[in-house]
Amino acid sequence: MTRHIERQIDQLKEKILRVGTLVEEAFSKSITALINRDMALARRVMASDEEIDRMEVEVEEECLKILALYQPVAADLRFVVAVLKINNDLERMGDLARNIAKRVPQLAEGPTVDLPPEIRTMAMLSQEMVKQCLDAVVNADPSLARQVREEDDAVDQARQQIRRRILQGIKSHPEQLENLLRVNSVSKHIERIADMATNVAEDVIYMVEGDIVRHRATE
Repeated sequence: MTRHIERQIDQLKEKILRVGTLVEEAFSKSITALINRDMALARRVMASDEEIDRMEVEVEEECLKILALYQPVAADLRFVVAVLKINNDLERMGDLARNIAKRVPQLAEGPTVDLPPEIRTMAMLSQEMVKQCLDAVVNADPSLARQVREEDDAVDQARQQIRRRILQGIKSHPEQLENLLRVNSVSKHIERIADMATNVAEDVIYMVEGDIVRHRATE
């Protein structure tokens, strides 16, 4: 029985890491498509969301099967519960990457709007958070997970700077209103991805230490 559940958990880990890899790639490509105004790449990102959705369902079914057949306890139970939550957050990250990609052809319409420099800063910080939270999952590393939680503040600050730029841009160039609002939407999606990465990091802490740090200030 013990060997069976170990094998199932190893397979589950492989699947959740596959979902994470797909999401990380989709996010990276959506940002590249945005910066380079690459319509073809944006379309590929949007198409890739179907595979992320399919894998998310597979992982959820695998978790439920393990819970039903093996009734895990202690660390194994925490792992399966954490994976269920991480799986959901990763799928939502994939949706957000798709939403960023959707903005690429839309931004080609109407007056051209330069992306605020903070968009690149936000994207870099958020991409690093996604990478680190996945590394924390792989290595069951609560220290790295705590680092991810702390990094979220920098993303929030960049987001506030972008909002101020957008408001100023609307006042100065009202003819660019629609595209400025689209840029603001992109920054919101990036911020939400960072939030999801923070959620994953918090689930890793729970998975390893059994400590629920959600809604608790960073240490």
